[in-house]
Amino acid sequence: MNPPLVLSLDLDDTLWPVGPVIAAAEDVLLSWLRTHYPQTVSDHGIESMRAQRADLAQRFPERSHDLTFLRLRALQELFGAAGYAESLADEAMEVFFDARNRVEFYADVRPALLRLSRRYRLFALSNGNADLRRCGIADLFAGHVTASAAGAAKPDARIFARLMKLAGVEAAQVLHIGDDPLADVIGARRAGMQAVWLNRDAREWPKALAAPPRTISTLAEIL
Repeated sequence: MNPPLVLSLDLDDTLWPVGPVIAAAEDVLLSWLRTHYPQTVSDHGIESMRAQRADLAQRFPERSHDLTFLRLRALQELFGAAGYAESLADEAMEVFFDARNRVEFYADVRPALLRLSRRYRLFALSNGNADLRRCGIADLFAGHVTASAAGAAKPDARIFARLMKLAGVEAAQVLHIGDDPLADVIGARRAGMQAVWLNRDAREWPKALAAPPRTISTLAEIL
């Protein structure tokens, strides 16, 4: 593995566990809607709202990678169906985003990022919609590429190409680190990048995929 110039890092389930964050944010949003605009969710709960977004992904396949679009569009439809102005969905999205970015980092993350940022240019590369500034780590990163901005989600080559353009480097000069075998490791390698699988919980690598060149269990091991 040649020394990289840039480290690219996935966010959700790489720097923090995302399941509890999303669950909490959806609970906060639902509670807020029930308090302020109860008619929007008179026939809805968490699961039906998730099903609504899944249906939107089918109706708008060209935007299925854009989680922010799907959630905002779903809220617009809820407000509209209840007789409210669809523009109120923006206020609801802010409630969700505020809670969505209250992340709890894995214990190794902050110390490792501080040390890595002194040696490499760090970029975030995520299919999700976390905000580095709200999460409190924007100062450690030189840039952030999302699926929404790139028009495609990992493992699509376009999101990796967007990162290389932003960083101004060749593919081989980037080391991508992430938890997802296909989206992060295989996607990065297909794009010509170096890749490391961050396997925090001793999962088995999918037998159908080519084995990763390197596996780590904490971000600190990159050092």
